[in-house]
Amino acid sequence: MKAHNTFLGFVVTVVVLAGLAPIEAQQINGEPGSPSGTSTINGRQLPPPAPKFGGMIKQKASDSKPWWTPRVVPPKGAPNVLLIMTDDCGFGSPSTFGGVIPTPALDRVARNGLRYTQFHSTSLCSPTRAALITGRNHHAVGYGVVGEAATGFPGYDSVIPRECGTVAEILKGHGYATSWFGKNHNTPFYQTSVAGPYEQWPVGMGFEYFYGFMGGDASQWQPNLFQNTTPIYPFEGKPDWNLTTAMADEAIQYMKSLNQVAPEKPFFIYYVPGGVHAPHHPTKEWIKKISDMKLFDDGWNKLREKIFANQKRLGIIPPNTKLTAWPKELPEWDTLDWEQKKLFVKQADVFGAYLAYTDHEIGRVIQAVEDMGKLKETLIIYISGDNGASPEGTVNGTPNEFTSFNGVTVPVKDQFLFYEFWGSDLTFPLYSAGWAWAFDTPFQWVKQVASHFGGTRQGMCMSWPGHIQDVGGIRTQFHHVIDIMPTILEVTGIPLPDTINGIQQRPMDGVSIVYTWDKANANAPSKRTTQYFETLGNRAIYHDGWAACTTPVTTPWELGIKKSPDVIDGYKWELYNIKEDFSQADNLATKMPDKLKEMQDLFYAEAKKHNLLPLDNSTLERFLTPRPSPTAGRSAFTYSGELSGVPPACAPNILGRSFAIKAEVEIPEGGAEGMIVTEGGRFGGYGLFLNKGVEGLRRGKVVFLYNLLGLKRTTWAGPELKPGKHAILFDFKYNGPGFGKGGIGTLIVDGEIADTKKLENTEPVMFPEDETFDVGLDTRTPVSLIEYHYACPFKFTGKIDRLTYTLGPPEFTEAKK
Repeated sequence: MKAHNTFLGFVVTVVVLAGLAPIEAQQINGEPGSPSGTSTINGRQLPPPAPKFGGMIKQKASDSKPWWTPRVVPPKGAPNVLLIMTDDCGFGSPSTFGGVIPTPALDRVARNGLRYTQFHSTSLCSPTRAALITGRNHHAVGYGVVGEAATGFPGYDSVIPRECGTVAEILKGHGYATSWFGKNHNTPFYQTSVAGPYEQWPVGMGFEYFYGFMGGDASQWQPNLFQNTTPIYPFEGKPDWNLTTAMADEAIQYMKSLNQVAPEKPFFIYYVPGGVHAPHHPTKEWIKKISDMKLFDDGWNKLREKIFANQKRLGIIPPNTKLTAWPKELPEWDTLDWEQKKLFVKQADVFGAYLAYTDHEIGRVIQAVEDMGKLKETLIIYISGDNGASPEGTVNGTPNEFTSFNGVTVPVKDQFLFYEFWGSDLTFPLYSAGWAWAFDTPFQWVKQVASHFGGTRQGMCMSWPGHIQDVGGIRTQFHHVIDIMPTILEVTGIPLPDTINGIQQRPMDGVSIVYTWDKANANAPSKRTTQYFETLGNRAIYHDGWAACTTPVTTPWELGIKKSPDVIDGYKWELYNIKEDFSQADNLATKMPDKLKEMQDLFYAEAKKHNLLPLDNSTLERFLTPRPSPTAGRSAFTYSGELSGVPPACAPNILGRSFAIKAEVEIPEGGAEGMIVTEGGRFGGYGLFLNKGVEGLRRGKVVFLYNLLGLKRTTWAGPELKPGKHAILFDFKYNGPGFGKGGIGTLIVDGEIADTKKLENTEPVMFPEDETFDVGLDTRTPVSLIEYHYACPFKFTGKIDRLTYTLGPPEFTEAKK
């Protein structure tokens, strides 16, 4: 309900929110024109037009009257907002939703507010996050798929349209302090270099401060970390440093500083840690704490049963819910041998430690809000995961996630080389897909699978002391991440603007969840009546308690290696009555073909409306799609001096092709050492460098090293370089066509062949995305291990006069060749 009056030329709007006291959305505070004067704005146009000067100007200042534009402040009573979301956390992982892993911070929010048991994501990271911060469906904002797989269609190009302003842009325009801590998976991959542009970085999307990493994942020990748009390396020389703790420290310090400088200014904090996406990187203390609890020793089948029983006991699922069947594509725990069980329990222990550790650090942030005396003024929204649990470690799990992304399965016996170090910076680990299925209890399927709730159902809790009265309650209304932004705008009394920076805004697709806060509405019908889902060809439609969905044609742990059938005609459909069948256990498709047809027609109507077309179920092809990066159309590159932090999408891509790297260097008196050029690091990549040597011996020796996914390192060695100018050439002839083929590499120093070796295989698809292309140094982790070992940043102590790359055409397929 709204009422309008006029006061001092400003519109006064009174908004009555469900279950809340009226909030005046327009006020004038202090003397108009004075330095302390503030006002709220109607918010229809952001930024608002400058008000007319209200003072008086004469020839002399002494005869004139100054006047200051009032500072814009939010409506009176507008709360702080702490929006938290973890990563790759299945519905049944946290204790708050029946899991065995302790999550006391999430428990705390649930205990002081509400738990939502039918809240949904998109099934993948980038799409969920884009939908969350814009209030629009993920295809409508260019994120039909993760940014690394962007294609040149409006629903898939990974560019958030300017007509879909973020919640941060709107809150900032109304006087909020806005900040983003953690994962940023919503800047186009090809725009993450120093060349920008920066409009799609957090600081260009309404967030005044950003402290976090770019891309889908990052080492928590040596992350690709940024402060606003500047790469930073706070971990150098600090072996115990971990981003999970450092990020909480940074957020707490930010809040404290803001509170001391401007205690009346409300904050909007978007807090999105890397946990529990791979790599699973908790501290040793947390690994011991969780391992000692023996949570996973009975295996994934028994774990499902225990979670399922907990969920019924807690009222998370209805009493008549069925536990869905275990898939035939994954082994039953009792069929595994002793070695497999030992490894897989270790994988789960480290994952459990990572989730408990992540939740603990979130708890520190929440406690800091209370310590500042601001808990009663703060709306906390804590979403457990941005999609279902991740199956991307393959059936065996992996000590290095990038093996999976490159289509390589690591045998169990080989993984025991990393057993004692699992979770440390020597690993980039992810558990077996069997655990992912268990952590999505009671549902079918996992991350990537948008068709079923195993991929899209997230636990979510909200608290706001004094405004949510039914504390500890459970809500079952069907909602989606697009409903969070409308919720925030409603509680702040701030409207969706007509324009932002002169651009007409697209209406939000989401609806506010505030109506559920009233205890009288605990069982009210959901205001979200229809919601589509689609990712990688798997799709579904929800409408008025019914869900129709496609049956996945490939398993997500195969990561697109198997060819998919026709995206329209190659899929069967399933039908579920969600009101009676919470877990999607009873498929009614053959019994109710007319209802199924009705739901299918509704899906395709939504597809046309929200930019889903053209549908595409390819995976590998998308990751290899050319994009408008600074490298587009180029086959020659030239560098000199020192350059660091260039993301893979903006660097010369040597995969799947022949290439030549030529370095013209100058060596000073006394010799030199250090990295000339590198991409990647410990878990895959290459480097051309002058060896550090051992106690001064063999220092300055030319080395080219190729690190195949951390599994095998091949080196080419040349002579020690004496003072003066030298030319180093590494020439590689690719044995294509095909993915991951080998070839012949030749190292030539000053015109003389120094070494020739055959490389059996190369990385098929990508080097680690959290590493960078560096010239004259090596940031984060080294490509070497034991032989030719060095410590980063391993700066080149000579001079790089000229470094050139010459790339042959890609040879992934015969046609390309």
